[in-house]
Amino acid sequence: MTMLSFEKKYRVSGGTLIGGDLFDFWIGPFYVGFFGVTGFFCTVLGVALIIYGASIGPTWNLWQISIAPPDLKYGLQFAPLREGGLWQLITLFALGSFVSWALREVEICRKLGMGYHVPAAFSVAILAYFTLEVIRPILLGGWGHAFPYGIFSHLDWVSNVGYQYLHFHYNPAHMIAVTFFFTTVLTLAMHGGAILSMANPGKGRVVRGAEHENTFFRDTIGYSIGAMGIHRLGYLLAVNAGLWSAICIVISGPFWTRGWPEWWTWWLNMPIWR
Repeated sequence: MTMLSFEKKYRVSGGTLIGGDLFDFWIGPFYVGFFGVTGFFCTVLGVALIIYGASIGPTWNLWQISIAPPDLKYGLQFAPLREGGLWQLITLFALGSFVSWALREVEICRKLGMGYHVPAAFSVAILAYFTLEVIRPILLGGWGHAFPYGIFSHLDWVSNVGYQYLHFHYNPAHMIAVTFFFTTVLTLAMHGGAILSMANPGKGRVVRGAEHENTFFRDTIGYSIGAMGIHRLGYLLAVNAGLWSAICIVISGPFWTRGWPEWWTWWLNMPIWR
């Protein structure tokens, strides 16, 4: 059964959040919906503003193009277009595009009669971006605390923030986030590797089944979480990675202004060392 013939089973009306039947249509294999329209609108305008920002900048070098947020002197006010206002508009349209995509995913889930796991996970990624570009700057009192849009300039911003707190990797929430990131990669790499080795064992060898995967992990680590369990675990790990990455940056500045190594003095002051 081809993908397109399969999709015809689910091209039913309803499930929309806004607009009713007005936007309830497909373009080829892609469902549009009201939020597909708003997502396209926000994406086109955002990309156009980025190109415009590059055109008024000093270079067309892809690595060096940078659209910076307003200077701290503007606080949380609207800035002139060429002094950060462009960054504000791009951020607004970026959020509009991301949220539209997530809500479009919700509508697709409603049509398919499935859970909201995909849009829920994507919402955590949106939260991380929203925390960096909106929540933290508001808590610090200026849009200038957000990161710029540019490859090298963004990396410079990350480096500068890290040095601002001496050793950012001493941030306990950052430690938790990195642990979740690496554990996600390790867990799903082990799962993917086992599936590939069973489904593609080599010429002349028998394709294995799920019981072989379970046996492999029981013999290797003493326990097999199962086919459904590994995907639930991967989902949980990935969502937590995004969540704790948002927490680690939002507490840096608004709630902790000193070097992160200093935070660990509580450990050195515990009575057990005296």
